[in-house]
Amino acid sequence: MIRSPARSRSHSTVLVITALALIGVACEGANTDLPDEAAAEHAIALPREMPRPPCVDRSPTRNAYFGELHVHTSLSLDAYTFQTVGNADDAYRFARGETISFAGDRLIRLERPLDFTAVTDHASSMGELRLCTDPESPVYDQRICRIVRNSNPTQRGPEFERFESALNVVTGRGVGFPLRSTELCGEDFELCRLAMDSVWKDHQRAAERFQDHSRNCRFTTFNGYEYTATPDFAKVHRNVIFRNEIVPDRVVAWVDEASRWGLWKTLDEECIEAGTGCDVLTIPHNSNMSNGQMFEIDYRDEPIESQIEKARLWQKLEPLIEIMQTKGSMECRNGLWQVFGGPDPQCDFEKWRAIDPAPSACKGTPEAGAILGKGCQSRLDFARYALVEGLREEARIGVNPIKIGSTASTDMHNANPGDTEEASYDGVLGADDQRPDQRLVRHMLALSPAAFNPGGLVGVWAPENTRDELFDSMKRRETFGTSGTRIQPRFFASWNFGGDLCGAHDFLERAYSEGVAMGGDLPPAPTPDAVPTFIVSAGRDPGAPNLISLPLQKIQIIKAWPGVGDAMHQKVYDVVGDRESDASVDLATCLPTGSGHDALCGSFTDPDFDPNQHAVYYARVLENPSCRWSTIQCNQFSADDRPATCDDPLLPKAIQERAWTSPIWYSPAS
Repeated sequence: MIRSPARSRSHSTVLVITALALIGVACEGANTDLPDEAAAEHAIALPREMPRPPCVDRSPTRNAYFGELHVHTSLSLDAYTFQTVGNADDAYRFARGETISFAGDRLIRLERPLDFTAVTDHASSMGELRLCTDPESPVYDQRICRIVRNSNPTQRGPEFERFESALNVVTGRGVGFPLRSTELCGEDFELCRLAMDSVWKDHQRAAERFQDHSRNCRFTTFNGYEYTATPDFAKVHRNVIFRNEIVPDRVVAWVDEASRWGLWKTLDEECIEAGTGCDVLTIPHNSNMSNGQMFEIDYRDEPIESQIEKARLWQKLEPLIEIMQTKGSMECRNGLWQVFGGPDPQCDFEKWRAIDPAPSACKGTPEAGAILGKGCQSRLDFARYALVEGLREEARIGVNPIKIGSTASTDMHNANPGDTEEASYDGVLGADDQRPDQRLVRHMLALSPAAFNPGGLVGVWAPENTRDELFDSMKRRETFGTSGTRIQPRFFASWNFGGDLCGAHDFLERAYSEGVAMGGDLPPAPTPDAVPTFIVSAGRDPGAPNLISLPLQKIQIIKAWPGVGDAMHQKVYDVVGDRESDASVDLATCLPTGSGHDALCGSFTDPDFDPNQHAVYYARVLENPSCRWSTIQCNQFSADDRPATCDDPLLPKAIQERAWTSPIWYSPAS
């Protein structure tokens, strides 16, 4: 792997002030309802957010909050080339339910506001884009910057070609190589890093402008960015999310630090262990396009002490995964190497790489090129089997490095966090898919007939909607991901749940006091013959005015565990709901039919429990069927104008929206 020169960590005050004066510090827009620029500048310098009384809706048994931890604005190079116009302020406005402008002169508004949001623009090329688009920049008129600015007119080529052209001249090599351009950034790259610092400061100011500091706690913002590692055209991307306003002066970009171990070590040293009140976590996404690299155990040839140290660092920094987003579901996939337990029909949901013909299954060795549809599909591209790999490591060295809970997000590139409704899908690529015909043609020309979808939402169970409480819940993995719906799932386990908890008036109090919640570990068994009981419940998406909400169909519990040698095992249990449901949807009108449930609750005792076997369990909640966005938009065309891809037999016509809980782990006492 190619490495760039080490990151500069010294910040001479004179150098910073001089460079920022040269390149300009762009204001991302004022909001008269919130603190002014001077107040926001002061806010990011405070040692901690000032203590405040509890939120008005605080609950000891936790509330469900829905948010977004992965969205891009016009300050990401790819979004810029797609003619995205929104900045960080616009993204926060949109998340709060305000109307913003989209590429193509569209005005868009979110049907339901979010509870929290982080803007996560690409750290790599962040500074380069600022330099090339700020007229006050000392390199604004250079050849490279002229190419970048001319890479986004609508008439120039397909979107990826424009993006690749811009990225090639910025980095000097292209998507698969972490480099900066000396022509643009100087021999030491510091001009680009200083510009990157200025964007990072702007993002912090925007987050402070929109943070609700009142007791109403209506909206919470997080500082974040994307570490966009793309070695050999495989996606090994991670979002970096900070607890509060205390953050490092400089982001860690893949162009400066090409190793995930370097990313985690830097974040640990400069944030968590710095003694400043800084805290941080990373969330991997698009593991489905990583060729097995996202969760590869690459330290097994090192001394055992080094292996354990790395496994602990991994577990410390990365407690979550983005299990769903616009480029597909990362839960599971059928037909993978050495995975036993039969096919799971729900694993075919929203696959980025085609179901038929499917890519070849990797046999233990990572490959490359998944972004281009090349290379095999690894079982470690999916969360279910990555969880099992973590159990294998725990059995081997005593530490589980892949202890990840579930989240979901969108990865939208329109500054539109949480825009997940199938019926109003606005596209993901700026001006390149602003019309239904563009979406239905260009999306289907990707690596699967299904291609893009509206993405998902992060669900967090927390006492209140504040940065500290939400972040604490994320670190303990009391989170869930949805495919865009607002299902509210609960998942608990215990050795001694007594009575019918589902019917108890104090269900939640007892579930928390007698058991462990999603994201936790079962304690040691009280007796050699003890068997754990799991309680799972869910409430349907409550809907909103002029917004259809569908009933729940059923809740499943998925168990996965390592077998002998390379084998991995899985089993799906239908716990509660309709196993033989009569629910359906009319594909011509998209009107649903059949029965369903407003709420479900059930208990499950593992009939095959082995006290000597590591295992992981999580719940999956399914809604009744509904029309996919592509069906809704295909139905808008007359027979003569209908895009041919609408009749592709491999394009799913109906879907089942869903939610995934974080797992609960079991490990033998030894």
